[in-house]
Amino acid sequence: MLNRNPVLSDDLELWQRFKQGNCRAFEALMSKYGRMLFSYGSKYSPDKEFVKDCIQDLFLELWQKRDSLNDAVAVKAYLLASLRRRIHRALENQRWQSGTPLDCVEHFSVEFSVEESLVEDETSRSVVYKVKYLIDQLPNRQQEVVYLKFFQELDREHISEVMSIAPQSVSNLLQAAIRQLKSQWKAELLLVSLVNGLIDSALPGFFS
Repeated sequence: MLNRNPVLSDDLELWQRFKQGNCRAFEALMSKYGRMLFSYGSKYSPDKEFVKDCIQDLFLELWQKRDSLNDAVAVKAYLLASLRRRIHRALENQRWQSGTPLDCVEHFSVEFSVEESLVEDETSRSVVYKVKYLIDQLPNRQQEVVYLKFFQELDREHISEVMSIAPQSVSNLLQAAIRQLKSQWKAELLLVSLVNGLIDSALPGFFS
């Protein structure tokens, strides 16, 4: 069956040309996915140079081992999964060398970039930052599933590949995250409503 997704089809063609040693295809892959990989890597470490080094090492290894790579891959998911493993190995190595636990090995934080948080009015900005606050309250793995699902638009199978977990585990994490987000959102709205109600009832007596 032919792949009817034009993005995946274009990616696959680009990938196959890269595997054949086409330098322009390789540069196109780096250009297309470099920013996305940096954004994802930065969720694990605030050290920008460290993340850039991991991405450069990843692409260098891909070029060197291109002959042995699979011909047909979901390029976006494959690159995300490869960078995730590389970052985890590098952080684990840092922890081993220092002889002390390194919390950021298991750290994942969804940070809104300027572009992601650029909205037109104050009300919309308030909603954006409220959503970020609620996502920050989720456990790390739930944050990552939410990020890959709604920010990177990956399906369950590809999220499973990136995080190296079973597809059902992806579903379980996503369902738990959505339940918590809905619950917290309702609680926030209720709190705001109660506070506003208390203020409204107190104001007439305050000014009398």
